[in-house]
Amino acid sequence: MKEKKTNAARILDREKVAYELIPYTVDPDNLAADHVADELGEPIERVYKTLVLHGDKTGYFVCVIAGNHEVDLKKAAKVSGNKKAEMIPMKDLLAVTGYIRGGCTSIGMKKHFPTYFSEEMLDFDYVYVSAGQRGLQLKLDPKDLLRVARAQEADLVADKE
Repeated sequence: MKEKKTNAARILDREKVAYELIPYTVDPDNLAADHVADELGEPIERVYKTLVLHGDKTGYFVCVIAGNHEVDLKKAAKVSGNKKAEMIPMKDLLAVTGYIRGGCTSIGMKKHFPTYFSEEMLDFDYVYVSAGQRGLQLKLDPKDLLRVARAQEADLVADKE
């Protein structure tokens, strides 16, 4: 059975980017990256989550960080040209991006928002991000992802106490 291509996968095809679509079992009670990493049998450092924030000056922007990290809102605000930024309310995610929680990806949102990838992502030869629906991950080279998402790398991670 051939799995249905997501919008993100079709964009990667169009851009001639090599990737794999990797299905996993969704736990509706646990949409966290660590569950996805466990399902994939991969270290959490390779599984990236896509966060949508709103800045006080520039509006919406996207941060993509490793599943074992938290975004530093001050760093995210600074890199995006804002004084302050906050995560958008979960109820607004679908309307803003076209994606639901657990299925949000930086490729193929309703409109392109400024996008920032945590700088350590480029240390890997491949990473996982959502393919645009729950239960499906994209495995690809982070340099390709950076290009297709029209993103820039930045220091976004909250320092561990």
